[in-house]
Amino acid sequence: MTPALRAALYDFEEAPVRTALADAIVPDADIHLCHPFGDLTGPDALYDTAFAPLHAAFPDLERRDYIQIDGDTEQGGTWIGTAGYYTGRFHAPFLDIPPTGHQAHMRFHEFYRIEDGQTVEMHAIWDIPELMTQAQAWPMSPSLGREWLTPSPATQDGLGPHSGDGGTNLETVRNMLIHMGKHPKEGGPEVMEMERFWHPRFSWYGPAGIGTARGTQAFRDWHQIPFLSAMPDRGSYRDQMEYHFFAQGAYVGVTGWPNMRQHLTHDGWLGIAPSGKQVEMCSLDFWRLENGLIRENWVLLDMLDIYRQLGVDVLARMREFGKARKAPHASW
Repeated sequence: MTPALRAALYDFEEAPVRTALADAIVPDADIHLCHPFGDLTGPDALYDTAFAPLHAAFPDLERRDYIQIDGDTEQGGTWIGTAGYYTGRFHAPFLDIPPTGHQAHMRFHEFYRIEDGQTVEMHAIWDIPELMTQAQAWPMSPSLGREWLTPSPATQDGLGPHSGDGGTNLETVRNMLIHMGKHPKEGGPEVMEMERFWHPRFSWYGPAGIGTARGTQAFRDWHQIPFLSAMPDRGSYRDQMEYHFFAQGAYVGVTGWPNMRQHLTHDGWLGIAPSGKQVEMCSLDFWRLENGLIRENWVLLDMLDIYRQLGVDVLARMREFGKARKAPHASW
């Protein structure tokens, strides 16, 4: 994310944004966006497919970043990770989500692989379900966690300057993930040793449809237990996935497209009946550590794509529910 591109997206107008995208992204860049946008090539396709309809829905669109880190991965790539939200007055439909007429927000995590100063690969998840919830048009099961405007880092230092390469913090996160993967195969919650890695007052900021959880018990109640009850083989296919970890200062980031694979079984998940199907997930994450413990964790999943793989078209279901808003009142 170059300063010029961030400035153009903050005061969003088509011409300067197109110019900044063309300067920052090579013409044949591999662009991987969340559902329903999919895989694209180059900055023009990125603008026409995603930014143009978003700007049409939010004429005063602006982007607000609260995290940006960069670093090298063990694969040898250089990545920049950004987090924040797009906001403005929700004036016209976006992907048929009905406008509210009020200011609205849509969280993003966007990762860029850099070569010779330009983006050659991009992974991005926009929290589209977050807009649905604000429009009171979420057609699936309600979140177990807290739905709100996810906050910026408590320390207000997400945009840097970041001191240190973050190597020790990265090792802590990777070790935490190894221990998390031990449950449920190797025993109960105690095998995760969460107190070794997580601050007693940590906040886990999940995507809309899952929500935020505060502390170990809430994290387990509102996310982990439902997730593992439905997909106990989580982590069994790590050798088939790609992970790009990097760190800077107190922050650690990871991307992968996809970076999880498991089967939906048992009691199902998020109100979806168990199908036995294997699903792939894209999870773009940031962690902030304090004194060697994880204090905050921002997580975005491509929720609409998970539903799609299970045969549920969330946008189509939303459109069906939305008919009631347009239907004439019956005469008695």
